[in-house]
Amino acid sequence: MTRWGWWMLWLPLAAAQAAELSGNAFVNDDATLRIEGRTMRLYGIHIPNTGQDCATYQVPIRCASRAALALEFRIQDFVRCTPLERNADGTYSARCESGGYDLAAYLVERGWALALPDAPFEYVALERIARSRGVGVWGFPLSPRAFEP
Repeated sequence: MTRWGWWMLWLPLAAAQAAELSGNAFVNDDATLRIEGRTMRLYGIHIPNTGQDCATYQVPIRCASRAALALEFRIQDFVRCTPLERNADGTYSARCESGGYDLAAYLVERGWALALPDAPFEYVALERIARSRGVGVWGFPLSPRAFEP
Protein backbone atom coordinates (compact mmCIF):
# COMPACT_ATOMS: atom_id res chain seq x y z
CA MET A 1 0.00 0.00 0.00
CA THR A 2 1.30 3.46 -0.83
CA ARG A 3 2.15 6.09 1.72
CA TRP A 4 -1.06 7.96 0.82
CA GLY A 5 -3.13 4.81 1.26
CA TRP A 6 -1.94 4.41 4.86
CA TRP A 7 -2.58 8.08 5.52
CA MET A 8 -6.16 7.79 4.26
CA LEU A 9 -6.77 4.77 6.52
CA TRP A 10 -5.28 6.51 9.55
CA LEU A 11 -7.15 9.81 9.19
CA PRO A 12 -10.69 8.61 10.09
CA LEU A 13 -9.30 6.57 12.99
CA ALA A 14 -7.45 9.59 14.38
CA ALA A 15 -10.58 11.75 14.09
CA ALA A 16 -12.67 9.19 15.97
CA GLN A 17 -10.09 8.90 18.74
CA ALA A 18 -9.84 12.68 19.07
CA ALA A 19 -13.60 12.94 19.56
CA GLU A 20 -13.72 10.49 22.47
CA LEU A 21 -12.74 11.62 25.97
CA SER A 22 -11.91 9.28 28.79
CA GLY A 23 -10.53 9.59 32.28
CA ASN A 24 -11.56 10.51 35.77
CA ALA A 25 -14.81 12.45 35.88
CA PHE A 26 -15.96 15.06 38.37
CA VAL A 27 -19.73 15.12 38.91
CA ASN A 28 -21.06 18.69 39.14
CA ASP A 29 -24.04 19.65 41.32
CA ASP A 30 -26.29 19.77 38.25
CA ALA A 31 -25.31 16.18 37.35
CA THR A 32 -23.09 17.20 34.46
CA LEU A 33 -19.66 15.59 34.15
CA ARG A 34 -16.33 17.38 33.92
CA ILE A 35 -13.71 15.39 31.99
CA GLU A 36 -10.39 16.79 30.79
CA GLY A 37 -11.62 20.33 31.42
CA ARG A 38 -14.82 19.91 29.38
CA THR A 39 -18.37 19.80 30.72
CA MET A 40 -20.53 16.97 29.40
CA ARG A 41 -24.33 16.80 29.57
CA LEU A 42 -25.68 13.30 29.19
CA TYR A 43 -27.31 12.99 25.78
CA GLY A 44 -31.02 12.21 25.48
CA ILE A 45 -32.08 13.00 29.04
CA HIS A 46 -33.31 15.91 31.12
CA ILE A 47 -32.27 16.14 34.75
CA PRO A 48 -34.52 18.41 36.82
CA ASN A 49 -32.91 21.83 37.33
CA THR A 50 -30.55 22.27 40.28
CA GLY A 51 -32.88 24.66 42.11
CA GLN A 52 -35.92 22.48 41.47
CA ASP A 53 -37.56 20.77 44.44
CA CYS A 54 -39.22 17.39 44.27
CA ALA A 55 -41.95 17.31 46.88
CA THR A 56 -41.86 14.42 49.33
CA TYR A 57 -44.31 13.55 52.02
CA GLN A 58 -41.91 14.89 54.65
CA VAL A 59 -39.62 17.61 53.27
CA PRO A 60 -38.75 18.84 49.76
CA ILE A 61 -35.48 17.56 48.28
CA ARG A 62 -33.35 18.88 45.44
CA CYS A 63 -33.96 16.68 42.38
CA ALA A 64 -30.67 17.36 40.61
CA SER A 65 -28.59 16.69 43.70
CA ARG A 66 -30.12 13.20 43.86
CA ALA A 67 -29.15 12.64 40.23
CA ALA A 68 -25.60 13.82 41.00
CA LEU A 69 -25.39 11.45 43.97
CA ALA A 70 -26.62 8.58 41.83
CA LEU A 71 -23.94 9.35 39.22
CA GLU A 72 -21.21 9.49 41.86
CA PHE A 73 -22.39 6.13 43.17
CA ARG A 74 -22.38 4.54 39.68
CA ILE A 75 -19.01 5.93 38.55
CA GLN A 76 -16.36 3.71 40.06
CA ASP A 77 -14.03 3.56 37.09
CA PHE A 78 -12.88 5.78 34.27
CA VAL A 79 -15.61 7.49 32.29
CA ARG A 80 -15.60 7.41 28.50
CA CYS A 81 -17.63 10.07 26.70
CA THR A 82 -18.31 10.58 23.02
CA PRO A 83 -19.39 14.20 22.42
CA LEU A 84 -22.21 14.43 19.90
CA GLU A 85 -22.84 18.17 19.74
CA ARG A 86 -21.75 21.42 21.33
CA ASN A 87 -24.47 23.31 23.21
CA ALA A 88 -24.96 27.09 23.22
CA ASP A 89 -23.66 27.30 26.82
CA GLY A 90 -20.32 25.71 25.86
CA THR A 91 -21.11 22.26 27.23
CA TYR A 92 -21.24 19.12 25.12
CA SER A 93 -24.09 16.64 24.78
CA ALA A 94 -22.37 13.29 25.01
CA ARG A 95 -22.94 9.59 25.40
CA CYS A 96 -20.99 8.55 28.47
CA GLU A 97 -20.34 5.18 30.01
CA SER A 98 -18.44 3.86 32.99
CA GLY A 99 -17.71 0.23 33.71
CA GLY A 100 -19.87 -0.82 30.78
CA TYR A 101 -22.92 1.14 31.99
CA ASP A 102 -24.58 3.87 29.93
CA LEU A 103 -24.79 6.67 32.53
CA ALA A 104 -27.85 8.36 31.01
CA ALA A 105 -29.74 5.06 30.93
CA TYR A 106 -28.70 4.45 34.54
CA LEU A 107 -30.24 7.76 35.69
CA VAL A 108 -33.45 7.21 33.71
CA GLU A 109 -33.77 3.67 35.05
CA ARG A 110 -33.37 4.94 38.62
CA GLY A 111 -35.94 7.66 38.00
CA TRP A 112 -33.58 10.64 38.42
CA ALA A 113 -33.78 11.78 34.78
CA LEU A 114 -36.43 12.05 32.09
CA ALA A 115 -36.05 10.87 28.49
CA LEU A 116 -36.15 13.72 25.98
CA PRO A 117 -38.35 13.42 22.86
CA ASP A 118 -35.31 12.68 20.66
CA ALA A 119 -33.83 10.16 23.12
CA PRO A 120 -33.07 6.60 22.09
CA PHE A 121 -36.05 4.26 22.42
CA GLU A 122 -34.35 2.42 25.28
CA TYR A 123 -34.42 5.57 27.43
CA VAL A 124 -38.14 6.03 26.82
CA ALA A 125 -38.78 2.40 27.79
CA LEU A 126 -36.65 2.76 30.94
CA GLU A 127 -38.55 5.93 31.90
CA ARG A 128 -41.87 4.11 31.59
CA ILE A 129 -40.58 1.31 33.80
CA ALA A 130 -39.26 3.78 36.41
CA ARG A 131 -42.58 5.63 36.37
CA SER A 132 -44.56 2.41 36.84
CA ARG A 133 -42.28 1.37 39.72
CA GLY A 134 -42.56 4.81 41.35
CA VAL A 135 -38.80 5.31 41.76
CA GLY A 136 -36.81 8.55 41.83
CA VAL A 137 -38.80 11.60 40.78
CA TRP A 138 -41.77 9.32 40.07
CA GLY A 139 -42.02 8.36 43.73
CA PHE A 140 -43.49 11.69 44.81
CA PRO A 141 -45.27 14.67 43.26
CA LEU A 142 -43.14 16.93 41.07
CA SER A 143 -43.72 20.59 40.60
CA PRO A 144 -44.43 21.33 36.91
CA ARG A 145 -41.19 23.36 36.61
CA ALA A 146 -39.13 20.20 37.25
CA PHE A 147 -39.88 19.05 33.71
CA GLU A 148 -38.63 22.26 32.06
CA PRO A 149 -35.20 21.88 30.41
